[in-house]
Amino acid sequence: VQLQASGGGLVQAGGSLRLSCAASGRTFSGYTVGWFRQIPGKEREFVAGIKWSGGATYYADSVKGRFTISRDSAKSLVDLQMNSLRLEDTAVYSCAASRTIILSSLRIPSAYANWGQGTQVTVSS
Repeated sequence: VQLQASGGGLVQAGGSLRLSCAASGRTFSGYTVGWFRQIPGKEREFVAGIKWSGGATYYADSVKGRFTISRDSAKSLVDLQMNSLRLEDTAVYSCAASRTIILSSLRIPSAYANWGQGTQVTVSS
């Protein structure tokens, strides 16, 4: 599956952005889809994940209560709604997907086989 991330941009602290991850080549059926972010010089960090079958969601503690990951079955999209954005949310956000992820590996970037390009999110004061 090929992934295309979109929706990044510049927003003031406290504002909102919505990122989308679109699948092409095949649908997300049977996949686990995750959002990760990375700051230059730092390791890629898990943000949120969703199991397409059943819709179970998972979040990093740092975004819980502010970010919401969701799926749109009709459009084969996984969205990340980001509210109450903070300066520390500034990063390049990427979506990833894989069919064979166990729960204990869901937060590990190397567990994902397919990656989209990143989209920059910049939160300003």
